[in-house]
Amino acid sequence: MSPVDGPRHRHSHRRERRGRVAGLAGVAVVGGALAVYVLAHGSHGSTPGSAASTVPTPATTAPKPVPTTTPPAVTIAAVGDTELGNTPNLPPDPVAYLQPVVAALAAPVVFGNLEGTLTDATGSKCGASSTNCYAFRNPPAFAAALTSSGFTVLNSANNHSHDFGTQGVADTTAALQAAGLVQGGLPGQIALQKVGPTSVAFVDLAPYDTTNNLLDPVATKALITQARSEATIVVVYMHAGAEGTAASHVTGQEETYVGEDRGNPLVDAHAAIDDGADMVIASGPHVLRGIEEYKGHVIDYSLGNFAGYGNFSTSGTLALSAILTVTLSHEGVFTSGRFTSLVLSSQGRPSVDPTGASATFVNQLSTADFGPAAVLIQPSGQLTLPTPPA
Repeated sequence: MSPVDGPRHRHSHRRERRGRVAGLAGVAVVGGALAVYVLAHGSHGSTPGSAASTVPTPATTAPKPVPTTTPPAVTIAAVGDTELGNTPNLPPDPVAYLQPVVAALAAPVVFGNLEGTLTDATGSKCGASSTNCYAFRNPPAFAAALTSSGFTVLNSANNHSHDFGTQGVADTTAALQAAGLVQGGLPGQIALQKVGPTSVAFVDLAPYDTTNNLLDPVATKALITQARSEATIVVVYMHAGAEGTAASHVTGQEETYVGEDRGNPLVDAHAAIDDGADMVIASGPHVLRGIEEYKGHVIDYSLGNFAGYGNFSTSGTLALSAILTVTLSHEGVFTSGRFTSLVLSSQGRPSVDPTGASATFVNQLSTADFGPAAVLIQPSGQLTLPTPPA
């Protein structure tokens, strides 16, 4: 049974524009270790019992100019909502389950939204008699399967990260760390990955107090500013917008689901760019949405569902999925992008779709919702911005 078109975990958060700034202490780092090599030389001078030797002074020469090189661009692959079943209903081999998309997912930075927990805890948010409450958990060992599949950064800013309370949150964090994955999205937490000389920061947001709160613009701006001081590339992720097959369009209005304020994705994404983000990606509606260019930056309003094992409905357009791969310069400037169309099986297993149905669907949405600001996907999968990158 899917949570997509039925009530999900309810939060009674109002869209408060308050001035509380979230703590900024939780920064996670992976990759890019710096090695320093020291060469020891024997000293010149006299040997005990011998006459002092004279060392000739070398002729003075002008220092050689040090060549300047531009740090290489960084490629980031991103997908949407990911949870490989719900204990005890699990794929027997999670690595094999994701194998059909591993090659398409390959990149130095691979981001996904972890739509659930990695825990063996049993006390969930759902009451014993509940029929419309969904609490998702995978074994902590599944974190290693995500690493093996190429993931480097996972988001916990969503409405399922606390499905099993504080124990589930703690277990998830421990499992991700043990598997070498960077976590983002918990209050004050910025995910930071280093790729060579370039640091990439993810500021992950959702409309809840239990995460970096999308509905608090002051705190959001502070997080982006903090990320900007720690990294040369800043990506904002939003778990935002209404849900289901009727929620594929970006309305430009405040969006709700089961009475819950899910933000105004258009306004929130533009604000993130204005505050210093280089790119915005999103999921949460469980369906693909369009891609917009805003002030030279790419905003993907929903990457839909990436993988499940009976977690999500796959009826109609809910079966369409994608991998968004974007290359940004060391300074965060868009240089190229690629959209890989995926299709989900009835069980939720992703595979590359040679028909490109997802790309066709997203192009229709982008054109309808953003007009001349639409980012279009070519038959090759390459992204075309209305304003060519400098």
